[in-house]
Amino acid sequence: MTPRLSDALLERHLVLAVDRRSQELATALQRHGATVTRAPALKNIPHIDDAALLARTRELIAAPPQLMVVTTGIGFRGWFEAATAAGLDEQLHAALAGARILARGPKARGAIQQAGLVAHWVAESELSVEIAEHLRTLDLTGRRVAIQHHGAGADGLDELLEAASADVVSLTVYRWGPPEEPEAVRRSIRAAAAGQVDAVVFTAAPGAARWLHFAAEQHALDALREQARQGRLLFAGVGPVTAAPLQEQGLEVLTPQRFRLGALVRSLVQHFAQQQDGGTGVG
Repeated sequence: MTPRLSDALLERHLVLAVDRRSQELATALQRHGATVTRAPALKNIPHIDDAALLARTRELIAAPPQLMVVTTGIGFRGWFEAATAAGLDEQLHAALAGARILARGPKARGAIQQAGLVAHWVAESELSVEIAEHLRTLDLTGRRVAIQHHGAGADGLDELLEAASADVVSLTVYRWGPPEEPEAVRRSIRAAAAGQVDAVVFTAAPGAARWLHFAAEQHALDALREQARQGRLLFAGVGPVTAAPLQEQGLEVLTPQRFRLGALVRSLVQHFAQQQDGGTGVG
């Protein structure tokens, strides 16, 4: 049995609209007494056997990039796992060793270091817009640039690089697929709209957007907004990128100062502990 750390989430029902690391997050919340339901609206699908990814990898080995942009730690590690499975890991390492490597945040930097490479610049905000601002300061004309995307792949960086006359090699190392249990997602939305859920937690923007799409299909968005407005339902996200689709629907979102699962758990614990003590608000 998991040892209890506190009773801050006792009798609280939290929906985790999360696929990746959902068990880790569920366990952390249960240690504070939470009842947890997992209902991810998208499934994270690695590209381990993706022929297109391996073809792009061979392209980079044959003609190494001068600049490498790494947007996610899990994606970069997954790329090397795919390369290892294909017997290309040593050649890929050699191809990237001479490149200037940019990282979107500490997790991406950690994955780069784990691969035995060096991150020359890090976007501490963990936002693609900071990478874009940095890229605009560089002369990219004719430079070969490889960019590893997150699952959604739509961050505008390819277009920026192409407009700057760079030779762009784009890689998406994992993608999003349909949920394994779509009815579980619908049940979670009905429960949240009916006031039977205390919080819905997200860790990825595509997952948040898809959960909202399911909610719109069930005509539940107004009810969700009303539950949130009355303080009976909390929406929480691991960072501002994840929170954005929810905020676009007029929903206030609890986000931690540090964009980490541990910090997200602490923020949820503090929020509900404050409610027990008579405090209110999302912070």
